Amino acid sequence: MVTSRVPAAVAALLDILRAAPSLADSVHIEDGPTAVNLTDNDRVYVGWQPNSEAAVNLQQDFNAAGARTRDESFIINCYAESRAGDKDMSLRRNRVFEILAVVEDALRATDAAPTAPTLNGTVLWAHLTAGDLHQEQREGSIAGLNFQVSCFARLTQSP
Repeated sequence: MVTSRVPAAVAALLDILRAAPSLADSVHIEDGPTAVNLTDNDRVYVGWQPNSEAAVNLQQDFNAAGARTRDESFIINCYAESRAGDKDMSLRRNRVFEILAVVEDALRATDAAPTAPTLNGTVLWAHLTAGDLHQEQREGSIAGLNFQVSCFARLTQSP
């Protein structure tokens, strides 16, 4: 039996975002926290948010009597950021929401990506559910957006 779908779901989310054409050339996709590299102006962090200790929050419970299957709900904490050397906060804010729109679109089913809402079959469903906008002026303008990808999975015994 798989103990959790979290590792597979995080890996699938990274794969989906790295394959998104609108992010590929202009947005750096990070797996968890990394050292700040100010040469990349636009970034998405999967499994990390500033001032948060948790990469993923999860809960499990039995699906039904008999304890043969379990339900797992979890939230993958993510962060999108856009920064520039200018002081135009409006441009940074608009850009970070453009990035978020691409993330949201990447999690929707299309003919080319029918399993995107299931994170390539790792969960029963996943979708973007919450966000918090942060703005600051520090060596230019920075707009950051904490967001969450909520997931639901069913854990079953292996045959």
